[in-house]
Amino acid sequence: MEEHIEQSVSIPRYQQIAVELASRIVNEEYAEGQKIYARSAVASQYRVSPETARRAICVLCDLDIVTSEKGSGVTIKSKENARRFIDQYGKRETIETIKTSLMQSITRQKNEMKVLNSCLADLISATEHFRSTNPFMPFQIEITAECVHLNKNICEIQLWQHTGATAIAVKRGEKLMRSPGPYIALTEGDILFFITQDDSSQRVQTYLYS
Repeated sequence: MEEHIEQSVSIPRYQQIAVELASRIVNEEYAEGQKIYARSAVASQYRVSPETARRAICVLCDLDIVTSEKGSGVTIKSKENARRFIDQYGKRETIETIKTSLMQSITRQKNEMKVLNSCLADLISATEHFRSTNPFMPFQIEITAECVHLNKNICEIQLWQHTGATAIAVKRGEKLMRSPGPYIALTEGDILFFITQDDSSQRVQTYLYS
């Protein structure tokens, strides 16, 4: 994916040469009306094929930056057109840079999501395995002011009859009360520990906070 991105935004060599020549015109290394290289000289200076040099000069000719006549070399025609070309090229580079950064960010996010999904699958698998080998691993739920059975005892709310859950401990502050019995009231701030018959805690959640 990343290799594809780099190829999609790379600038052809002939365009790079055209930009460099235009920059030299804008920087007044070459003056309007001045004759510079022949195509063969451009190819030699930039160490490219004659065809690449020809395409670079054609770009500048098409934009009225230079003129090229066979046997007469390349003549500088317009510094202003060269400046416009450089400005447009700069804007294109900015757009391409943003596009590249965006695509790379999307690629990273996809890879991170794959890792996250893999970790989540491993966690679910490990949890299911642990519960299958430890059938009495308890659930826990906090008793808040929204509990519809607040301050009622376990026998009174008929916890087992309505949910199939058995209370095995209640933590109140720093005190943990194991096997609390049916007459302990559920007060705000308590942590109720329980086990269920079908390995689901949702019915207890629904019953206490319906």
